[in-house]
Amino acid sequence: MDVAICLFSSDLRLHDQPVLHAALRAARQVVPLFVVDTGIADAGFVVPNRAAFLADALADLDAGLRERGGRLVIRTGDVVTETCRVAAEAGAGEVHLAAGVSGYALRRERRLRAELASAGRALVVHDAVITALPPGAVLPSGPGKDHFAVFTPYFRRWQAAGRRSVLPAPRSVRVPAEVRSEELPSARVLCPDGTPSPALPEGGERAGRRRFGAWQRSGMADYQDRQDDLPGDATSRLSPYLHFGCLSPVELVHKAAGRSDAGAEAFVRQLAWRDFHHQVLAARPDAAHSDYRSRDDRWRHDDAEVTAWKEGRTGYPVVDAGMRQLLHEGWLHNRARMLVASFLTKTLYVDWRVGARHFLDLLVDGDMANNQLNWQWVAGTGTDTRPNRVLNPLVQARRFDPRGDYVRRWVPELAGLAGAAVHRPWKLSGPERAAYDYPDPVLDLADGLVRFKRARGLD
Repeated sequence: MDVAICLFSSDLRLHDQPVLHAALRAARQVVPLFVVDTGIADAGFVVPNRAAFLADALADLDAGLRERGGRLVIRTGDVVTETCRVAAEAGAGEVHLAAGVSGYALRRERRLRAELASAGRALVVHDAVITALPPGAVLPSGPGKDHFAVFTPYFRRWQAAGRRSVLPAPRSVRVPAEVRSEELPSARVLCPDGTPSPALPEGGERAGRRRFGAWQRSGMADYQDRQDDLPGDATSRLSPYLHFGCLSPVELVHKAAGRSDAGAEAFVRQLAWRDFHHQVLAARPDAAHSDYRSRDDRWRHDDAEVTAWKEGRTGYPVVDAGMRQLLHEGWLHNRARMLVASFLTKTLYVDWRVGARHFLDLLVDGDMANNQLNWQWVAGTGTDTRPNRVLNPLVQARRFDPRGDYVRRWVPELAGLAGAAVHRPWKLSGPERAAYDYPDPVLDLADGLVRFKRARGLD
């Protein structure tokens, strides 16, 4: 075959890149193509933080291809239409693509297959590109079961399953000279409205590999003991690079599994959680917007309470610290994600979809599978085997921010309060309390628990 297309999606890398590897093996020349999908923008899912990271990742991918004699071809529009157009221009016989799991990705894949077939071209879809193990690769016993609904048995099977080998980055990429490309898009072009958060990480494969290398050397060994340490900020912060495919989950599993420390084992477990959520969404695409397991929730909605939560002004300092970190960085520590999500869904008793959408509006790693299904896990409508668990923010603060350093970092108006007193500013005396520009709690935790129990029929 003379020409094949490598259609990049959420796999913006050259190392361990099965899609590009297969296209290069199949054809003499390859078109590395990325289509800026206007369908995603029309659906309202293009936001400043992810647009900025994507612009970095595309520029880095193009630079890596140029070092190998190639280039990245950029088009804008409907992915199916633009891919077929490029295939016709280049005379490509095959289009290679990484398998997706969202309903949108699966519909796009079906359309692309049909359109290419009508022109005598083939679509080749590759598994284990975006996840370490493909959805459906391991299944529970019993007829009709198409996915695991509980993580622990899934993890046992996931650990025992074989994984493909890590592929090297290509040495050279030959791109047909006649295939035109638009300019690499800037963050402003990708998302004209809004400004990215001021502390976003640098996007791209090279930045991701540097971050992983540094964390592997100095942070991974302590990960099991420190992964919930809010002020210590000891997590890998690799989630944006995994979301955009700048890093390969297969490669990360291989590198971590080659170590014997407990931190590496804990890190691999987190990668398995990511795969777990992808296999749930692949089997139940409607879980992106519907309850995976309905609890007949009668959600409340109080605009003032929701606004206070979004702005980090609930009066509960550890909750507010998390929400302000999200606003500033477009990222949030996993423990803080669970804590603020529990506060919204189990204390304020607001529909999980409100919180999930707010996270998708801000998170640089905003991923449909992980974001929506983590929110459902916390809300008790997902795969949690204890759907009525409530994370008390004061208990969480005492366990994971015992000296109050995380709160003081993100709630500066309380920085003058020493130690754990920062978690309960309402206990200050009248004159002391008046000195701090900080709101009273939006509601008492006991009242929130009563609200939750009554709504779920637990009282």
